Amino acid sequence: MLKQGLSSLFRELTTIDNVLGVGRGHKLVRGESTGEQSVIILVRKKLPRCELSREALLPRKIDGLPTDVIEVGDIRLLSDRTQTVRPAQPGVSIGHFKVSAGTFGAVVRDRDTGERLILSNNHVLANATDGSDGRAVVGDPIVQPGIYDGGTLQDNVIGHLVRFVPLLRETMAPQCPMAKMFETLLNKIIGLLQPHYRIQVLRESEKTNVVDCAVAKPVNDVIIRDEIFEFGQIAGVKDAKVGMAVKKSGRSTGVTHSLVLATDVIVKVALGNREYGVFADQVLAGPMSMPGDSGALVLTEDNYAVGLLFAGSEQVTMFNRITNVLDALNIIF
Repeated sequence: MLKQGLSSLFRELTTIDNVLGVGRGHKLVRGESTGEQSVIILVRKKLPRCELSREALLPRKIDGLPTDVIEVGDIRLLSDRTQTVRPAQPGVSIGHFKVSAGTFGAVVRDRDTGERLILSNNHVLANATDGSDGRAVVGDPIVQPGIYDGGTLQDNVIGHLVRFVPLLRETMAPQCPMAKMFETLLNKIIGLLQPHYRIQVLRESEKTNVVDCAVAKPVNDVIIRDEIFEFGQIAGVKDAKVGMAVKKSGRSTGVTHSLVLATDVIVKVALGNREYGVFADQVLAGPMSMPGDSGALVLTEDNYAVGLLFAGSEQVTMFNRITNVLDALNIIF
């Protein structure tokens, strides 16, 4: 099945409340890969077919390929190495001054200038901003360790936000003046009837996210080091493949290992505050992360970068393809 087919399949199947995403992978039987190509369907909770309504039944085959339903729980952004580390290095606690804490992913370089930069997620370094909501602006301070881990603006600023890719929600505040005027009118009316209630008019976003990433400029060149905590230097870049063994070094769970379960995944991710974002061209791995590991670089066992970890649940981990991250931010290793 081509990526274009997955996009339409995602739109069709996520009308079922329990379905979160789709992807391509190998069918698993009792936890073991059969090597058979299949369409992966990600659900919050796997239920027996006899307990499902006719509308909620998932097909056994799609375009001639068997389907494999994987229970993933609620996939959410992952927001404990939590001490002050100097020079700061990838794998330790870091964060925007308004964020609890995430993981310093890697030291990268600007493609044009060669300048060394700090890589992590937008929701770690830029407070999950869409670029127009005031949650973060270029120049905001970045602290190590993150605020949750005791970092302060007085003693722990190691850099400042320089670039990010906006995080788009499924629904967004309208830019149309007519919609805003309609919202104001509705709230005046509701205020007369129920003064403690407020109505918000939202517009549906047709755009999907491909990455959750941002970079910060260190305050000086010696305050960071390139080597990833417990892993060392990055060997290069590879594409993630189904069945590939991967690892990460993160703030909360340290070094963990897993296998890639699916690629080309399109999935809804909880962004917090009852907001969701749709992410396309993602990679799904087994459980290897907890909140605070967001931003960690995902590597092969021989230290080739394949992704940037950004979300997960108790059952799975999601990461961006590293090539998409590098291109979006105009950076290299």
